[in-house]
Amino acid sequence: MKSIFKVSLLAATVALAVGCQKEEEPKKEVAPVVEQVEVDAASNFKTEDDKAAYAIGVSFANYLSQSLDKPSEIGITLNKDLVLEGISDVFADKAKLDDAQIRAALEGLDQRVAETMQKQTAEKSAANQKAGDDFRAEFAKQEGVTTTDTGLMYQVVTKGEGAQPKDTDTVEVHYKGTLIDGTQFDSSYDRNETATFPLNRVIPGWTEGVQLMPVGSKFKFVIPPELAYGGQDTPTIPANSTLVFEVELINIDNGAQAAQ
Repeated sequence: MKSIFKVSLLAATVALAVGCQKEEEPKKEVAPVVEQVEVDAASNFKTEDDKAAYAIGVSFANYLSQSLDKPSEIGITLNKDLVLEGISDVFADKAKLDDAQIRAALEGLDQRVAETMQKQTAEKSAANQKAGDDFRAEFAKQEGVTTTDTGLMYQVVTKGEGAQPKDTDTVEVHYKGTLIDGTQFDSSYDRNETATFPLNRVIPGWTEGVQLMPVGSKFKFVIPPELAYGGQDTPTIPANSTLVFEVELINIDNGAQAAQ
């Protein structure tokens, strides 16, 4: 794992130093015109090099300062005062750690962060798996629910009279996808545009399920993680999530149309 905290610590120090300086400065009245404030601030710099140096510091701090608090989110606390002390000692040429010790400390931090994140990810994944198992067990009790040999679950909302697609067909559908708590992660309805794709190039639950649908049908699918994204963790779909889809089959690319 690449080190993500070496630069972050430095950036956070810059941000803290800037923050301390701001606290020491007397507060100024804000001018009613934004442009005037910008002009006054810019006039504090004697040269363009001074302004550029300051801009580098601010942009660097803005980009990286948030990283200092990231370890605290997973239970690793970094003392801000010690971060500042480290920077101050370096500028005073009296650092308490040599290069080898610094490298070892940062590599150790990276390792602890990685191990903690992996542990938390595993715990969340297991929790998602159990929640999905419980949800599917309850869904199976609903009227009209069928469970296939693979574990795919579906409920017929509307039964069409058209042809059923093969896995080699391209289908046109309207759909909405949610997590089991109702959180929506995708919807062609919201885009006001149907989706068209080869049926053998989507998640297995879709490939299997849509083949069960005559054109003109609307089904509700509950897809276990092994037929969806499994242990893959994405910003919108957590690892080992059971997914719920409402799908309308509009058309098949061989010309079959929805029943009139």
